[in-house]
Amino acid sequence: MSSGKHGGGQGGRPAVDTSLIDAFGGVRGMVDMTVPGFVFVVVFTVTKNLSVSSFSAFGVTLLLALVRVVRRETLKHAFGGVLGVGISAYIAMKSGKAQDFYLPSMIYGVALGVAYAVSALVRWPLIGVFLGPLLGENMTWRTQNPGRLAAYTKATWVWVALFALRAAILFPLYWAGNVTWLGVAKIGLGVPPWLVAIYLSWLILSKAPPPIKVVPDADEQPEAEQPGAEQPGDRQPGTVPGPEQPAGRDALADLDQR
Repeated sequence: MSSGKHGGGQGGRPAVDTSLIDAFGGVRGMVDMTVPGFVFVVVFTVTKNLSVSSFSAFGVTLLLALVRVVRRETLKHAFGGVLGVGISAYIAMKSGKAQDFYLPSMIYGVALGVAYAVSALVRWPLIGVFLGPLLGENMTWRTQNPGRLAAYTKATWVWVALFALRAAILFPLYWAGNVTWLGVAKIGLGVPPWLVAIYLSWLILSKAPPPIKVVPDADEQPEAEQPGAEQPGDRQPGTVPGPEQPAGRDALADLDQR
């Protein structure tokens, strides 16, 4: 692989925004992760029954996954939600403490914050690792584009701040055992700060140098696409293929076109 032209300036900025949203699961992924917690806190506040609340949240998660199956959408985040809510419900029911329903996701958030911070410190910011392949630049930003390396590092610190903010608010509520306010805070610290982090990351990247696109080398291109290569339609009727042009290739090409 070799680096090609820089991506367009203004024309490429909306793609960065879309790629950022997609890299973090999209709006639908955030909904899948938010709704079960909302159902849990509402049901628990009304019934004060941990089992009913846990099964209600898990049932909603299964329903969301089923909707994705019916609509033939990606199941990665749906299955992740089913697994996460299942673990959370099990831990809460096992301990008998409703606040433990939120503990696994809180610990996961802290782990993500640490991972993002470490990646920025060692100059492998995770935002760049996630977005590089999506934007067609792979890892050229790290070795050939110092401006984008700096931008990806700043954007990664934005997400570190988000994870730190969540932990600073959620853990005191967890230790206080205030399930209702913990659930409300968990929901409030979900989509809104996520959108803010997306926007700030986009602002940072929109001011960075454009990505250096990666294009295949000539020796990595398919034979039919290389300059001078004989195309299926170039051969005159009645000619016999040479040893480097198997007779069955035209038939395979025709089948591919169909």
